[in-house]
Amino acid sequence: MEIAMKSHVGCVRQVNEDFYACAVDLAGRVFAVVADGMGGHKAGDVASKMAVESILEEMKKLEDDMTEEDERELLMNALIKANREVFEYAESHPECSGMGTTVVATLVKEERGVTAHIGDSRIYLYKEDGLTQHTEDHTLVQELLKTGQINSFEASVHPQKNVIMRALGTEGNVRIDLGQYSWSEGDIVMLCSDGLSNKVPNEMIQKMLSQPGPLQESVDVMVQYALDSGGEDNITCVALRNKTKPLQVCEKEGGAECKVND
Repeated sequence: MEIAMKSHVGCVRQVNEDFYACAVDLAGRVFAVVADGMGGHKAGDVASKMAVESILEEMKKLEDDMTEEDERELLMNALIKANREVFEYAESHPECSGMGTTVVATLVKEERGVTAHIGDSRIYLYKEDGLTQHTEDHTLVQELLKTGQINSFEASVHPQKNVIMRALGTEGNVRIDLGQYSWSEGDIVMLCSDGLSNKVPNEMIQKMLSQPGPLQESVDVMVQYALDSGGEDNITCVALRNKTKPLQVCEKEGGAECKVND
């Protein structure tokens, strides 16, 4: 497995409200998560950090003999638990009222992965036949697009494109979307906040993930592309490449965390 990570505060904001982590257990499974907080300073960054730390703690319950269904259930429960903790914290701290966060997460093995997400951060899959978006944004614009009220171009320039319909921590109970995928040697799964996906077109993402060189170089180029395109938001990207070689980990800037669970 090859792991590349990078986060940047962007060109406008003073605080990076994105938080991300990657954990590797002794069975060789890799867990990655990206959270994009909302609610401003003292709120958005609190929500994303709390969510990621809570989810990581819950994922320590992974057992070697778990089935795919067991793993998916554990992942869902981890996000539900994090939602409750962020929501209750916001209720008891008026300065954090209304805070929340998006979350995308994946747990991967050699041949398959499971996913969970809420909000508009994304998971992409790159395979030999091209790039696909694995998650669906929980946004107003996505709903308008699905119902045919607007087209893809109108969606890209819609003035309410950042209105999120579902997020972690904003309500006591939330609905988490779960998924799964198969992957093989050379395939890449990429998690990112909307600071990257709103600025880097799919054609560029596919081009960079198809490069044969180090995965970290491709991640660096995409983050820089988002910065050069305005960088109004925080930008975070975590990418995992399926490789039979020993684990390789790179991390650049921001609050990255990569550890082996005991």
